[in-house]
Amino acid sequence: MKDLYNDNVMDNGQPPTPPEKPKKKKRSIWGLLFGLIFGLIISGVAVVGFLIATIYPQLPSMDELKNYQPKLPLQVFSADGVMLGQFGEERRIFLDTSDTPPMLIHAILSAEDEHFYEHHGVDISGIGRAVIGNLASGHIKSGGSTITMQVARNFFLTKDKTFTRKFNEVLLSYKIEKSLSKDEILSLYMNQIYLGQRAYGFAEAAQTYFGKPIDKLSIAQYAVLAGLPKAPSAYNPVVNPKRSHIREVYVLGRMLKLGYIDQAQYDKAVEEPITPIKGTKKDFSDAGGYIAEMARMYLYSEYGDKIYTSGFKVYTTINSQMQQHAYDALRNGLLNYDLSRGYNGPEKSVTLTTDAENPTIEDAALDQFDSLTDYGDLLAAIVIEVDKNHLEAVLRNDNHVTILSKDSGINSSYFDGKAKNPIKVGSVIRVMKKNDGWKLVQIPEVQGALVALNPTNGAIKALMGGFDFTLNNYNHVMQAQRQPGSSFKPFIYSAALENGLTPETVI
Repeated sequence: MKDLYNDNVMDNGQPPTPPEKPKKKKRSIWGLLFGLIFGLIISGVAVVGFLIATIYPQLPSMDELKNYQPKLPLQVFSADGVMLGQFGEERRIFLDTSDTPPMLIHAILSAEDEHFYEHHGVDISGIGRAVIGNLASGHIKSGGSTITMQVARNFFLTKDKTFTRKFNEVLLSYKIEKSLSKDEILSLYMNQIYLGQRAYGFAEAAQTYFGKPIDKLSIAQYAVLAGLPKAPSAYNPVVNPKRSHIREVYVLGRMLKLGYIDQAQYDKAVEEPITPIKGTKKDFSDAGGYIAEMARMYLYSEYGDKIYTSGFKVYTTINSQMQQHAYDALRNGLLNYDLSRGYNGPEKSVTLTTDAENPTIEDAALDQFDSLTDYGDLLAAIVIEVDKNHLEAVLRNDNHVTILSKDSGINSSYFDGKAKNPIKVGSVIRVMKKNDGWKLVQIPEVQGALVALNPTNGAIKALMGGFDFTLNNYNHVMQAQRQPGSSFKPFIYSAALENGLTPETVI
């Protein structure tokens, strides 16, 4: 009888090999990763598609862009065509694309959107560069905006740097590109963009910064203007000439790289000094403030708020040369009279604290000018150094002014700290440019007025209603009620003589 326990014993006496278990297939980590990425892409596409289908039909109509009516200010002129002042939400000179100098267009494209005539509203490569930069910095610094995207933002969206706004901006850009030609989009951009100093559009900016028509600027000046849209306050050639020059050189470098200018033009433009002006050569807004306000009040009574956006032009009987003489005479008379009664000391004092953002005392001073106003040629200055012999102050354009105590025309106690209200570091003072240098002045407490009439027809040829319209817009010619005093006697005596009375007549 066989042993039941030996049934499975092989003839050779060795136990049988157990059957092999089926092998489990190993999943590749790369396969899992690929599947995950593919799933995310499909999900992302689905979400984006849903958002597009939901948001695109709700986007604003393009009628506002197709029927673009820029807001044009009320402008007041003298009889000889000099602007005395303008009023409106936005200062703008409309510029048609066909009248735009090609070099300005080249500068704008170099600075803002080199592929403008190639893309359909969105520059994928530009957005890619922006995304990489934002990821590297950890927050949103730039968005790779094209000119079309900036038009969408300026007309329909806020400037908040959020991904939601950016998505709407992209969709709007595609819609704009489908509705308008490239030249129409560029025209909207060039006329609507804010460029600092209350100037909207490049034609107005040319007059504001350089006092010239847009077609009379140099390559360097075009580069300055083209660099402004990125940050008008930061790259303003009036307020921040150093940063403006850095931006200008960048734009010129882009123009050179893209072939719009050659090396010789680049070298010449980089070396060209940029000297912005205050206002324009044909802008007497300081001298003509009171006259311009009189014209504004008259038109407002007739047309209301329409005057600020409809482009009204008013021509007065004012002679610009006589008006400038009246402005100079009244201001100098009031300044000299006020100073003859003694210097009152600084207007106020500001704290100059140096830190990481303002490493020097000059930087700290420049940071304070937003709260200060210049009144014509009466400039605000902040003292950064003073002793008994001199003071040094900085202006809002970063220029420095040095005034010696012995040449100042005021008591030396204001320099050595013995006065009741002495000049010290951080003091806000007023200075005026004279032929022989800078003069220490102050805002006069006294007021005055001047009016010049044509005796043959009564036309006003010059009028100053006070020391400075920006400082005080009360018009002492038209609004003040004063006793005539002895100035009334010639009218009484002439009437008496016409009626047969003589100097011997007893009344």
